[in-house]
Amino acid sequence: LVSELWGLNNTVFNGADINVQKVWEKYTVGNPEVIVAVVDTGIDLSHEDLAANCLDSGHINTNDISRPIQAAEHGTHVAGVVAAVNGNGIGVSGIAGGTGNNDGVRIMSCQIFENGYSTNLDASANGFVYAAQNGASIAQCSFGLINGNYTSDAEYAGLYGAEYAGVQF
Repeated sequence: LVSELWGLNNTVFNGADINVQKVWEKYTVGNPEVIVAVVDTGIDLSHEDLAANCLDSGHINTNDISRPIQAAEHGTHVAGVVAAVNGNGIGVSGIAGGTGNNDGVRIMSCQIFENGYSTNLDASANGFVYAAQNGASIAQCSFGLINGNYTSDAEYAGLYGAEYAGVQF
């Protein structure tokens, strides 16, 4: 339900959202010609609320290109914010997930993190290069670094207080 996604439509705190409903009304709810690379942990490509908007192929694990994508919570979560299928009665609504008629953006998983941590800077850079060379026009990057390491919600809470856990800056 969009009403429960305060980052998309916040009726309590004015200006604390992206007013997605106005965007949907004026512009679009998605476009299957647009590829969004989620440069993060791996995405659950078979997730029931994402599978219809995931590319059939073209995903990469830049830490080890011989290994498939390793689905992880954070990459799957941010992919859902971008492209969870709308109007299907499952999970959440994505910003550009479409109407449920195969009209949402397409998601490309560019896994740069292993178990929440980047193994090397080359893997990170290669994720962006791969995305650009394989048709992505947008890169979704929702990660934090402290001392070169990915910062989990628990680490944010410990460092900055519980009110920042799960908040994306």
